[in-house]
Amino acid sequence: MSARCDSHVHVVGAADRYPQVAGRTYLADIATLDDLERAAAARDIRRFVIVQPSFYGTDNALLLETLDALGDRGRGVAVVDPSASDALLAGYARRGVRGLRLNLYSPLGAGAPLDARFRATEAQARTHNWHVEVIAPLAVVAKNAALLASAKVPVVLDHYGLYAGFTPVQPEGRALFDLLRLPHVWMKLSAPYRSSEDALATRPDPAWLSAILSAAAERCVWGSDWPHTPEHATHAGAALIAPYRKLDYADVVDDFRASVGSAELAERIMSDNPARLYEFSGS
Repeated sequence: MSARCDSHVHVVGAADRYPQVAGRTYLADIATLDDLERAAAARDIRRFVIVQPSFYGTDNALLLETLDALGDRGRGVAVVDPSASDALLAGYARRGVRGLRLNLYSPLGAGAPLDARFRATEAQARTHNWHVEVIAPLAVVAKNAALLASAKVPVVLDHYGLYAGFTPVQPEGRALFDLLRLPHVWMKLSAPYRSSEDALATRPDPAWLSAILSAAAERCVWGSDWPHTPEHATHAGAALIAPYRKLDYADVVDDFRASVGSAELAERIMSDNPARLYEFSGS
């Protein structure tokens, strides 16, 4: 069994040193690697996948610095411009980046078409043997199912597929499960509160979780979504800090494992599966 990995976290630095994009809808508060590691230690989690948040745009400086600090225990999912050079991306790969992210969920990216952006990002990812991570509401995923099904690189869908407003038996749900049965499509089991009326929900809808695991248990990874970025309704402008959701890291872990129902399967989702997807070595 591989070491446990939190496959979806963000690290945030002081705004005067790591500027956030001008078009943001809130000011993200500081959330350090030291804080993350202290929280995760109680559940024996020492590997982390640092995901570029929308408010940093394509400036991956802090992500890369965090990967340098983590060494072999860290991997990254970056956001880059379509014009980014192969040399730049090769440097990212050496520092632990293993994927590129497309965000059609945050206020900064919502409503943008996926097709052209996906094809450009797919080409970049394919050159470096990376995956493409897509965060988009279920309706967008279903609309673009053929595009994602034909991808030449692994595709990772964020946050249980952001299924809010749908049931597993609706056409959108069936489209998601058809995708998940494909050998190159993965799912991040993270942030169930993003698909719940409860902004602090730490367990997904049981029917959705069961259907996802039935389709792709061997291609699911778990993530805490630490520091639990604020719900969109609390964004009050670029100059104002929106508070992170008040969740206990240990509770997030424990509730996920309880939701899965099988300690063995939960362990594989937290350990073996991310070791394969993110190319962690050793145990």
